[in-house]
Formats: sequence, C-alpha cells, structure tokens
Amino acid sequence: MDSAAALRSKFRALEPWFDEASLRVWAAVEARSLGRGGVSAVARATGLSRTTIHAGLAQLEAKGKKKAPARGAGGRIRAPGGGRKKLAIKDPALLRDLEALVEPLARGDPQSPLRWTCKSTTRLAAELNRKAHRVSQRSVCDLLADLDYSLQSTRKTREGAQHPDRDAQFAYIAKRVAQFQAAGQPVISVDTKKKELLGDFANAGREWRPKGQPEAVRVHDFADERLGKVVPYGVYDLSANAGWVSVGIDHDTAEFAVESIRRWWREMGAPLYPRAKRLLITADCGGSNGHRLRLWKVELQKLANEARLELHVSHFPPGTSKWNKIEHRMFCHITQNWRGRPLLSRQVVVNLIGHTTTGEGLRIKARLDTRRYAAGIKVSDQQLAAVNLKPDPFHGEWNYAVAATK
Repeated sequence: MDSAAALRSKFRALEPWFDEASLRVWAAVEARSLGRGGVSAVARATGLSRTTIHAGLAQLEAKGKKKAPARGAGGRIRAPGGGRKKLAIKDPALLRDLEALVEPLARGDPQSPLRWTCKSTTRLAAELNRKAHRVSQRSVCDLLADLDYSLQSTRKTREGAQHPDRDAQFAYIAKRVAQFQAAGQPVISVDTKKKELLGDFANAGREWRPKGQPEAVRVHDFADERLGKVVPYGVYDLSANAGWVSVGIDHDTAEFAVESIRRWWREMGAPLYPRAKRLLITADCGGSNGHRLRLWKVELQKLANEARLELHVSHFPPGTSKWNKIEHRMFCHITQNWRGRPLLSRQVVVNLIGHTTTGEGLRIKARLDTRRYAAGIKVSDQQLAAVNLKPDPFHGEWNYAVAATK
C-alpha cells in the first residue's frame, strides 16, 4: 500500500471517532512527519484543506500553550451547518468561469484574455476577480484540484505520418538482435547526443548544495569562442550493458560516427568478443549515421576491412529515434548524472560521462576525440560502387551488410 492510500485508510478509520480539532492535529502530525510536500500529500489523501492542516501545524508549534477549543454536543466544535460555505456554493458561476479560462477553446470564449498567456493560478485569480468573483490564488489551486486538474507537461506521442512497414521494421530489428545475441555476436546501438555548450552555463536539473548558495552561471547562453561545444557520439552494447562515448570537438559527420565505433571496437568490443565475425549496428535513419549517407557506407567499409568483420546495419524507421536503445539505456543516465552542473571544460564532460553508472550495472568509457572532421565531403558513384554492400531482402535501404574486401 502506498503512502497516499495508507493516509486515506487512516483518515477513514479515525474520522468517526475524532472531532474536527483532533482530526486537524492528526493531519498536521502526519504532514510534519512526511517533510517537504507533506501538507499537499495529506490534503490530497484526506480531502482536508491545506488551510486546516496549516492551522493544525500552528497548534503543534504553540506547544500546548493555546487552550483546547470548547466542544459542543456530541463532541462537535461547531453547530451542524456551521463554518464557512464553499466558494462554489456561494458563487455558483465561479467554477464555470474558471473552466472557461483554463480551456477557452473547449468551454469558453476563444478570445479569452488568457488564451495566449501562461495560465498560472495568480493570473487566473486576477482574471476571476475582474469578473466580479472574490477568490484568492490559493483558492484557485483548491478549485482546480476539485475539478481534477493538475500541472502537466506536454507529452511526445504524435509521431506524424508513419511508414506502412514501421512495425514490421521494429519486428525485423528485434529478430536480428535476438539472432546475433544467441550466436554470441555483438549488437550495438549508436547515436549522437545533442551538442553541449562548454563554460559556466546553466544546465537543466537541480543538485544538492549548501542552502542559499546555488552555483553561479551566466545569464545568457552565448557560446564561448575559446571553449566552443562538444559532440558526444555514443555506442551502447546491448548484451554487455556497457557503452562508449567519443566526445568530439568538431563536426558531427559520418566519418566521426564510424571513428567512434572503431574506437569502441578497439577499446571494448574486441576484448569482449574475441571470436566475433559479425557486428550488428542499430541506428537512426538520419544524422551522421543516416541510411542515405554515402560517406557512412564508405567509412563502414574501411572499418570492416580493418576489423575483418561483416558489419550488419539496421535503421529505425523515420521519426522513431526515441525507440533507439541508446536513448533510454545510456544517454538518459548521462543527462541525469550531470544535471544542474555547468560543463566547464571538455575534461569535465569526459569525467561526468565516464562516471555514469546505474544499479543495473551500466558502465561507460569516455574519451576525447580532438580530430578535425571535414563537413560536406562528396562521395562519387565509383567510391560507392566499391563498397561491398549487401542489401537485405526486407527493406534493403534500411537493412544491409558491409563485408570486408580482400
């Protein structure tokens, strides 16, 4: 049973036996024991108002100096029907006008003054008062909760037009991964993490620090010409739950992508899979490892020749990059590890990535790649024809192999 359900169960058991004052003090004790956010948690679980719980906390702070309130018949503190009437009862139009402001297109005027502004509870309260409703910001919070509204962020679920073979490609990739793993052959997921500014810039998230001493960073995110940016390219080993990140300082090109795979193979892959003959690479459809990039295939040929491996590549369908394993098995943990910390230098980035771990045993190696990679390299038809490319029968543009040449 979670804490909310436990509180609700306690409240239902005590409510018939406690008077209002006792319930108020009990709720305050529970809220105080929960710490930060306790008042809100108890209010949601019991239906008591935050004002009531805060009044109970004030009584506890008084350490018994205040006299207990006089009880009436039956242990009640106030007569039946006593107490302040709910705002929605005193002002029947209040809830209707509030919902019209929160959802102007569905329930109200499309020209609502709050349609194009942030609908904070302070602004909602101000607009309701302009409509002759007497309501505070705190009351608006309670009213929204009563209407089953909550603060929510947007959710990325709409993927736009889907390829008709989208699901079939997912199934094909899953089948290939299982085949390679069953044969003891390595399977990796690759992608480029977003470029990161170096310097004393704000980084999303919060980090524990002495109270009142947040780390000072720049107000504006203008790139530091001396430090520039870094480009982390990741390689995630699905079977070993291990990763490699090359922290580049130049362009994100196909040459850089394949060089990152090459470095992973030398440092981690070859020692772990000494008998490997094949390598399966799962990647997005676009970016530096896109299926249309000629340079990507030319560079894979070089790697296949050097490592004497047959490189099999399967691309996720367009618009489905979030399903790439590296995104939610490695990159998300790296982002969490450096939350709230400015990335002051290249070495700081390398260290933060390299020290990222999880309870499931994820380990990552990170190295700085100081090479320069030229952008806009053209690959001729002759160069492409020299690639020992073997398209698969199913969507050969997404699934193919590059074998070593003699």
